[in-house]
Amino acid sequence: MIRANDRVSQVLARDATLIDVFIGLSPAFERLRAPGVRKVMTRLVTVEQAARMGGVELELLLSRLNAHLADAAQAQLPRIDQPTASSAPEPEPPLSNMPRALAAIKDSDIVVVDVRDELRAGREPFSQIMGSLRIRPEHGALCVRAIFEPVPLYAVMQRQHLAHWTERLADDDWKVWFYPETAEQLEPAVQSAAAEESVSDLEANVIVLDVRGLEPPVPMMRTLEALEQLPQGATLVQLNVRVPQFLLPLLEQRGFSYEIREQDEDLVRLFIRHTN
Repeated sequence: MIRANDRVSQVLARDATLIDVFIGLSPAFERLRAPGVRKVMTRLVTVEQAARMGGVELELLLSRLNAHLADAAQAQLPRIDQPTASSAPEPEPPLSNMPRALAAIKDSDIVVVDVRDELRAGREPFSQIMGSLRIRPEHGALCVRAIFEPVPLYAVMQRQHLAHWTERLADDDWKVWFYPETAEQLEPAVQSAAAEESVSDLEANVIVLDVRGLEPPVPMMRTLEALEQLPQGATLVQLNVRVPQFLLPLLEQRGFSYEIREQDEDLVRLFIRHTN
């Protein structure tokens, strides 16, 4: 059975024709036909988040997906009746008025990062977004341009004490603004990962990051963020329930060495250090 917290990539891996169910419910899902978009978006987004992005009721999406799977399993030829594109619900329109706190930020204090080309090419733009976040003025805003609503980013930026406001300019053109919503939140954009609740100092040169229980892509995001703060000579120990296969090539690209210790069936320790 397909559930709300299943990744879209997992759903399509079970039956590639399920893409037709998504598209039949909302034209916003047409972008899934583009290989680059499908490669990145489906791996980051859950079914629940996809429903929100497509303006579709979650219960309706789940029922159609599971019904399609059941029909395929029974080799029944009749397909599920699906609404036409013209009758499909449109994604919710953006707020008509920019939030007061965001409107008060000067243009010179807004950093814009456009990752549309990266997404179309199938590349993950997280490092580019976080790099732009680092240069955001202390009381400024970050504006991300994307080809779909980057729902997974909301939780990441919330941990940076940033609110968000979303504009849909077209089906494949979104602006999402991240900004300090209240006076109490006016602080530097990027907090040390060691200050997060899942990071604690065990020794002077060892930092432990526990990502067990977190949904992808949050473990990889938190790890990369922590590594940006890792001093030379220090070690970051990631506690995970599995070997983070997608993270390993990124570590090598960024100049880190690593050691994997699978200590239990649900405990993997990944020791990460600067190569030089």
